[in-house]
Amino acid sequence: MAEITASLVKELRERTGAGMMDCKKALTENGGDMDKAIDYLREKGIAKAVKKAGRIAAEGLIFDAVSADNKRAVLIEFNSETDFVAKNVEFKDFGKKLAEIAIANNVKTVEALNEAEIEAGKTVAQAVTDLIAKIGENMNIRRIHETESKDGFVATYSHLGGKLGVIVELTGEATAENITKARDIAMHVAAMDPRYLNESQVTTADLEHEKEIARKQLEAEGKPAQIIEKILVGKMNKFYEENCLVDQIYVRAENKETVAKFAAPLTVVSFARYKVGDGIEKKEENFAEEVAAQIRG
Repeated sequence: MAEITASLVKELRERTGAGMMDCKKALTENGGDMDKAIDYLREKGIAKAVKKAGRIAAEGLIFDAVSADNKRAVLIEFNSETDFVAKNVEFKDFGKKLAEIAIANNVKTVEALNEAEIEAGKTVAQAVTDLIAKIGENMNIRRIHETESKDGFVATYSHLGGKLGVIVELTGEATAENITKARDIAMHVAAMDPRYLNESQVTTADLEHEKEIARKQLEAEGKPAQIIEKILVGKMNKFYEENCLVDQIYVRAENKETVAKFAAPLTVVSFARYKVGDGIEKKEENFAEEVAAQIRG
């Protein structure tokens, strides 16, 4: 059995939104196993959903760029230690330059971007080191995503001043009207955070996992077995509607049309969504001490 530490309780709370003591109990009941503790909370109805970002965000910004022909787009996460530095004009200008270099050189990896030349005789990696020395805070290029469309076009959307960035790829021509529609769909992705593009991307394992959670909830409510199976069909359809981009209700829709219907006659081919700090643990000593005190108490 893993030790039930304050940081473990803290992480479970961040991922589920459940209370500290519920999180402590869930971990204790499941031997410190995080995934089992999450399922336990969901089965009890304490946590209805699990946040995709497992840990508190680090600071920085997401930078995006699109090629002149709207065939390629990139998202780059450039991290800093503090939000203060992320708001620095020099930091922002450097991030924009990174995105421009990535587009111009068809860069697909962080390693390739670091090796790219930012000016005569200087690589991006060297320029990052220089910026760190100048500003006095650690920075790094954390990740990059490139989308290249062969038969359609791409568009991007930046939210909250660069805290979140999205690329969408659609079929059709990159007309002004279609690009506006694509950006509206990218805005929807930013707001609704879909897990999949469509039903075909939902793995059997994911679906069975959700079905088992729902089944245990229904059993706990005392529903008969034959009724449970019928209810599960509806719940799985609801799961698709809530988690698949094309099946979600478009966020600005007045007539409850889906994203797929809003996009018509175009089709959404793919999407990518970056949020600053997804999966990075940020130290919060005061909160950790609060949790530790609750556990000791």
